[in-house]
Amino acid sequence: MIHQDVAWRAMTGYDLPAVQAIADQVHPGFFEAPEVLAERQRLYRNGCYILEIGEKPAGYVLSHPWRSGLLPALNVMLGQIPAVPDTYYLHDLALLPVARRVGAASHIVSALVKHAAAKGFPDMSLVAVNGSRGFWEKHGFAAADAPGLAEKLKSYEPAARLMVKTLTV
Repeated sequence: MIHQDVAWRAMTGYDLPAVQAIADQVHPGFFEAPEVLAERQRLYRNGCYILEIGEKPAGYVLSHPWRSGLLPALNVMLGQIPAVPDTYYLHDLALLPVARRVGAASHIVSALVKHAAAKGFPDMSLVAVNGSRGFWEKHGFAAADAPGLAEKLKSYEPAARLMVKTLTV
């Protein structure tokens, strides 16, 4: 990290009110109920982190193993992680304005790439929204052609794009 008082740590259930507050501020057009965010954290704790600046929540990431081609809908409970996942899905990365441009997002993306590779996933996937496509491209993600997911992607926003990063050759 660039700054000493900026740190990612494992998310706990106690962090969920802060996660909801950050989500409401950063993604006002992409509402997800507290129960949905809590379920993501509960189902795969190894992929959920909170960013603190001076010990105050300033961002979070939710990620988990998933199945390619089965894009999770917004604000819908997953129920469980698939028995045979074949992609590592980055559900959400949200930073408050104070946490931007300090290297925090790149740091956690790098850590998640290492985690996914260590778990043997061939790729990582995500849905880019809010004009974030350029950020993801800088981290090796590329827009994927997904005609079968067109309607689900539109449910995020008209410009939403499925993006994939290959981890193994």
